[in-house]
Amino acid sequence: MKKDTIGDSLSRVDGRLKVTGGATYSGEYHVNNLTYGVLVPATITSGTVTAIDTKAALRAPGVITVITPFNAPKVPGYQPNAAKPVKGLKLFNDNKVYFNGQPIALVVAETFERATFAASLIKATYQPEKFETNFHKNIDKGVSPANPTHKDYVRGEADAYKNAPVKVEQEYTLPSEMHNPMELHVTTAFWDGDGKVTLYTKSQGVVSSQRAIATAFDIEPANVQINSRFVGGAFGSSLRTWPHEVAAVQAAQVVKRPVKLTLTREQMFTLVGYRPLTIQKIGIGATPDGKLVGITHESHSQSAIYEEFTERSVNVSRFLYASPNVNTRYKIVPLNVGVPAPMRGPGEATGAFGLESALDELSYLLKIDPIELRLKNYADINPELNLPWSSKHLKECYQKGAERIGWEKRSATPGANKDGEWLVGYGIGCGAFGAYRSKTSAKIKLLPNGTINIQSATSDIGPGTATAMVLIAADKLGIPAERITFELGNSAFPTAPTQGGSATVSSVGSAVHDACLALKQKLYSLSGKPENSTDAIDYANVLKQLNLPFVELTKESQGGEDAKKYSMYSFSAHFVQVYVHPLTGVVKIKKLVAVVDSGKIVSNKTASSQMIGGAVGGIGMAMTEEAVFDDRFGRYVNGNFADYHVPVNADIPQIEAIFIDKPDPIINPVGTKGIGEISLIGVAPAVANAVYNATGKRIREMPITPDKLI
Repeated sequence: MKKDTIGDSLSRVDGRLKVTGGATYSGEYHVNNLTYGVLVPATITSGTVTAIDTKAALRAPGVITVITPFNAPKVPGYQPNAAKPVKGLKLFNDNKVYFNGQPIALVVAETFERATFAASLIKATYQPEKFETNFHKNIDKGVSPANPTHKDYVRGEADAYKNAPVKVEQEYTLPSEMHNPMELHVTTAFWDGDGKVTLYTKSQGVVSSQRAIATAFDIEPANVQINSRFVGGAFGSSLRTWPHEVAAVQAAQVVKRPVKLTLTREQMFTLVGYRPLTIQKIGIGATPDGKLVGITHESHSQSAIYEEFTERSVNVSRFLYASPNVNTRYKIVPLNVGVPAPMRGPGEATGAFGLESALDELSYLLKIDPIELRLKNYADINPELNLPWSSKHLKECYQKGAERIGWEKRSATPGANKDGEWLVGYGIGCGAFGAYRSKTSAKIKLLPNGTINIQSATSDIGPGTATAMVLIAADKLGIPAERITFELGNSAFPTAPTQGGSATVSSVGSAVHDACLALKQKLYSLSGKPENSTDAIDYANVLKQLNLPFVELTKESQGGEDAKKYSMYSFSAHFVQVYVHPLTGVVKIKKLVAVVDSGKIVSNKTASSQMIGGAVGGIGMAMTEEAVFDDRFGRYVNGNFADYHVPVNADIPQIEAIFIDKPDPIINPVGTKGIGEISLIGVAPAVANAVYNATGKRIREMPITPDKLI
């Protein structure tokens, strides 16, 4: 009998559904008596709405209602006296406008087209107020976050780099990068007569969405059903329940019919978060032989005036290298903009761009190879926490990546390496991201035909969650993967964490692993054998022998106290070869090698796809992506796919993913760590460092466009 095991290159178990159109996404469910909602955006950037003329819209064909701040029923969780007040923007709860494009009305009609037309007829009157959207002009107004985890950090002596014989002091800018997955955010909501509500929505965590809707409407979580089986890309934009999702539920309550609310591409730029514009100042110093003396990492990041958003952009400098003196400072700049959100590699990707660029600059001043400089300052334990790593194989990442990229061809002198009329350069950028494991439950069921069904309320935003879970189950049960199904994206299933932070395989995979072992033990017990038996189980006939229709159980899994004794991270080293045309400034990335230490690789094929996808995102960060703001009006200039440039096939080189593939002995029984974030963290500085090696021009403000090189 064919046996599938952990580490195999199994094709996606849902791949056929996706390529044949059989996968149903949140906007594709057919619901009887469906209506359509379209949001009406504010045309000022700060102030109040004094009146909204809805008469023409209400007279338009097919219009059912128009919800505004002046007629909307109150959402219980939006009120100050709520048991658990909802944070952030509260649509239609008052007439305040915090940013341009903020929804001020919701048209509900019989068709999407009629709702869209009616929305164009809405006329609002405003009392405008002064607004601030220019980050650079307001950076001096940055404030320390209320969240105490972002307080200033000092190890050893603050600003010790200033006393180093060799030092770098530079500023690095990363513009806002917008969430632009192919699938728009769509929510369909409907209530039944028993006070229960059902949503088909784009969610990275159906359990967290369930709790958020229950909190907003002051009902029990059991009365909220969230469905999100397939997600067409999210990358952090669906980590939370957004105000438009609450508005869809509110509208369904008003019209007493199902409401489907779809964001436009332009609204995706304002209503579902983005990687915030960030300016980092880094000082780094070393002795002439390359030993670090100190690192100072300061960061100012964009946020919204109505809600604080923070991320860990300075934290990577505290532990990635063994520096005796490190201090970090982090501030946010509240502006009249939509609130940011986590975006793949949140904070760490931003911070790594600054740190890895500065370290590269230091290597040239020291005349030391960038890899050698990293090895000289290799952190054998976590210097921030003074804890041993649960596992760390970053040195092997350096070695394997250097071999595959052809690092020996790199010239230590910028601009000295040529291929015809093209300048050739090589760069390295490294990253780290925490490896986590959360409490998770999974239900496993043995069916009469010997097949296995497993359920858990996790999500799959693209990495191939079900495929990894099927491989773990096949490995533990000793049966072919084709005889196992894994179901997800349903809040009625056993509880699982949100898919974010590269923790799904570690968390849900552990629950699947434990559920499979528990099933085997139960079958042994029912058969009168010791629970620790190693006898093979005939799954196809065991139920007949036991005279049972099925056997099922639910297993909860979580980490132990021993994990607190270790620092658990995944690590990456990205290597890039670029060609730069000196006359036109055109940059071609010829090759990219991504090497990761992420524990045991469960599904080789989907893990490789993860790495390639993350690298593409990193290329976008380095080469193309930049949200452009018109501060006169507080609006995005390029809020569309035509003008906001994401990488296309022509921009993407040969990408090689290499896994160290050594199990972590501490984090979970499978030995796996995460790869979703580190696949991107470190790519942008690797590109920037390669461009400098090719040209001698240091680009410290992303993206790297031809005008900056000529």
